[in-house]
Amino acid sequence: MSATNAIGYAGNFGSPTQLIIVLVIVLLLFGGKRLRSLGSDLGNAIKGFKNSMSNEDAEKAEQEKQEAQKIIDQKAANTTTAQTVDKTDHKQS
Repeated sequence: MSATNAIGYAGNFGSPTQLIIVLVIVLLLFGGKRLRSLGSDLGNAIKGFKNSMSNEDAEKAEQEKQEAQKIIDQKAANTTTAQTVDKTDHKQS
């Protein structure tokens, strides 16, 4: 068998017959009960991963919002201070 034929054969994997054979072998090796528990464990792991990613995104957005609010507050404080200094300069003149 040449390399080209081996690659072409590997590209054919996934026909319904081959998938059925693989599923039957997996079912015989692990059993139905074990496969159900593996499936639910995998589902819970994926769900947990998605939740942790969305929590990190929410925390990051909240942190950015707080930082933006601090900058706005600092600018407002600087503007108020500058206006107060201007008013005291005018009163002294």
